[in-house]
Amino acid sequence: MATMLDGESYLGSVLIRPLSESGDIKIYLWPMRCLKNKIGGPTFGVDVNGEEVIRYDPHGLRGHWHKGGYDKLGAGGSHTEYPDDVRDVEGQLTWSLDHVRDHGAELLAEAGFPEAAKNLDLDKLSAASQDIRSHLKDQGDLFTVAVDQGLINV
Repeated sequence: MATMLDGESYLGSVLIRPLSESGDIKIYLWPMRCLKNKIGGPTFGVDVNGEEVIRYDPHGLRGHWHKGGYDKLGAGGSHTEYPDDVRDVEGQLTWSLDHVRDHGAELLAEAGFPEAAKNLDLDKLSAASQDIRSHLKDQGDLFTVAVDQGLINV
C-alpha cells in the first residue's frame, strides 16, 4: 500500500483487497485523503509486492491520476489529467474504476510489471470495485468532515 505522507491527513478506514490469486497485486482505498494544498477526496491505487504502480485521485476539479509506476516516477513524473469531461468526484471515481478494469493489465505491463499484468484477476478487481463503492458509502460524508476540520478548502 502507498505510503502516507507527512503533512497530509487521512480520514476513514483504509480498505485493501487482493487482485491476484497469490495476493502480490493489491488495491487500496483511502476514503478521504487531504493534501497539503487543502484539496482532497478518495484515493485508491494498485500495488505490486508493495510498490505502488497506479494511483487515482478523484478529487473533483483538481482530480488526476498516475501511471507508469507511481513509486518509480514520483507524483510529478506519473501525473496524468482526467479527460476534460470528467470533472466531478463521482464521475472521476466511475471513470477510474472502469479504467483500471479496462486497462489495468496494460498499465501494469507498461510500468514494467509484465507478470503482474498476466496475473491481474478481473473477477477480484470487479469485487474490489464493488467493495470500494460500498466502503465509501459506509464511511459517510468525509468531505464535509474534512472541510469542518479545515483540512480542505472549498
